[in-house]
Amino acid sequence: MLSHDLTTQRWRNASPASFKLHKRPVVGYDGVVASTHSLGSSAGAEMLAAGGNAIDAAIATLFTLAVVEPAKVGIFGAGFFNLRLADGRAIAIDNYSQAPGAASPTMFTPVANRWPHYMRVRGDQNRVGALAAGVPGALKAWCEVLDQFGTMTLADVMQPAIRYAENGFRASKHLCNLVDENAQLIRSFSETRRIFMPSGEAPRIGERIVQRDLAQTLKRIAEEGSEHLYDGELGERIVQYSQANNGILTMDDLRAYRIRQSEPVVGSYRGYEIAGPPPPAAGGVHLIELLHILEMEDIRRKGFGCTETLHFMAEAMQLAFESRNRYLGDPHFREIPTDRLLSKFHAEDQLSRILMDTAMNPLPSPAFSDTHGTSHVTCLDRSGNLAASTQTINLSFGSKSIVPGTGVMLDNTMANFDPHPHTANSIQPFKRVASSMAPVIVSKHGRPAFALGLPGGMRIWPTVAQGIINIIDHQMTPQEAVEAPRIWTQGQEVELEQGLGDDAAGALRRLGHDVQIVNKIAGSMCLVALNEDSTFTGSTCWRSDSGAVAVGGGNASPGITLSSFPIADQSPVD
Repeated sequence: MLSHDLTTQRWRNASPASFKLHKRPVVGYDGVVASTHSLGSSAGAEMLAAGGNAIDAAIATLFTLAVVEPAKVGIFGAGFFNLRLADGRAIAIDNYSQAPGAASPTMFTPVANRWPHYMRVRGDQNRVGALAAGVPGALKAWCEVLDQFGTMTLADVMQPAIRYAENGFRASKHLCNLVDENAQLIRSFSETRRIFMPSGEAPRIGERIVQRDLAQTLKRIAEEGSEHLYDGELGERIVQYSQANNGILTMDDLRAYRIRQSEPVVGSYRGYEIAGPPPPAAGGVHLIELLHILEMEDIRRKGFGCTETLHFMAEAMQLAFESRNRYLGDPHFREIPTDRLLSKFHAEDQLSRILMDTAMNPLPSPAFSDTHGTSHVTCLDRSGNLAASTQTINLSFGSKSIVPGTGVMLDNTMANFDPHPHTANSIQPFKRVASSMAPVIVSKHGRPAFALGLPGGMRIWPTVAQGIINIIDHQMTPQEAVEAPRIWTQGQEVELEQGLGDDAAGALRRLGHDVQIVNKIAGSMCLVALNEDSTFTGSTCWRSDSGAVAVGGGNASPGITLSSFPIADQSPVD
């Protein structure tokens, strides 16, 4: 334990944050879906109401998010699943993108060797256009996960997505802002401009967004499955477009792609079991590493939003990011010391580097860029199946390029590789990029307690850690936990959401932190919780168009008919 005798007065002068709730939780008896868009959650709830399980609901939600969150997720994307089935099986699925076979460590020219432009390359070729696209894993995983663990047909779970693509949906202020922020690049791609800026400007709030080409593509997928992309006409059209526009994707790249199925990475925090995705995701190993460091101090006693808490969390995040930048990568290409990183001895070593009266100097390790093009879904059914999945096309609107006639937006996941050779995350053919995704399931005494995840690029897993701490240490409700103001750093400036207040920022600056006040950190956390009375709570927050939908009720009681006559009077009439 650390001694704070020298800094007691500092902490006494700092006041904890207070915040108001913007959204309300939902409570269900037969299932709940929480996702980054309400229309996605309603599609998942539609499957639960029709008798499907949580996996059916998750896949229906993801297909719908691919239509109604076109800036964030799509069938030509990537991500991770964390599943806990009713029979107790725990399954992690890596469907992240990988580099094409023709990729190389020197295919991009970096413009800087230091933060904040360390990940940028000349001409933004790893961010914009066909060369930025990695080999996708989204569609293959969505279809295979449904086939293996779901109960409904692909055609059934895709109906809401097809409906919204063909008939349209109303643009929210959030989507209009995303289009406006990316307007200059969107205008550079005729097909993307035609769909999202038909008037030459960003859509107006409430304007209907129709994607008829995408609807036709989804209908073909509903009939043919993922082979339509990975070994069929859709894949051939995408490859033809890629190679005609400086890209390097081939049909061999698509045919060779495989999802990876394994067990989650597991650790503990104050008697709770934490299960997250394995590398190349940071949301298992490094999330648990961070929690192990934080576990060695009494976070609850320090108090939420107090300077002592914020300082300690910032220092622990910096150390966990140091490990992430040094070790995280594709485990098929490098050895990752997972056991050591998950050990309490390692956490003790990390803790010994933290001084409670001063900030450590920023670490020299490279910092990684942010992403805004990600979605998340967490859902639970009446049988106890639990699914959490984070999926992405990376930056907003991915590579900005839609393949004509298909409605398919190409990802730009190549931007997540380190463009510098000879690092843990450097580009290699068929290598998977390191990710910050953290679809996490938290259990107590072998029983799931809650599950959560969110979008937000490199800010994801430290923010998930805060959601866990908010519930376990600060005794917050699920809704409070997802909406509470956040802190984040990877070793350079410390970001504080406005809700934490100027006093906290000033106190951290006096300790030596470079503090920035920001509107938000990461995206909307989507959390579902199992309550002691056998109900389910779903909560999302104000940081996106997110929403939770609960299912209650069910079939009529046995013996109930349309007749209003007393049972004794229902004999046949002569």
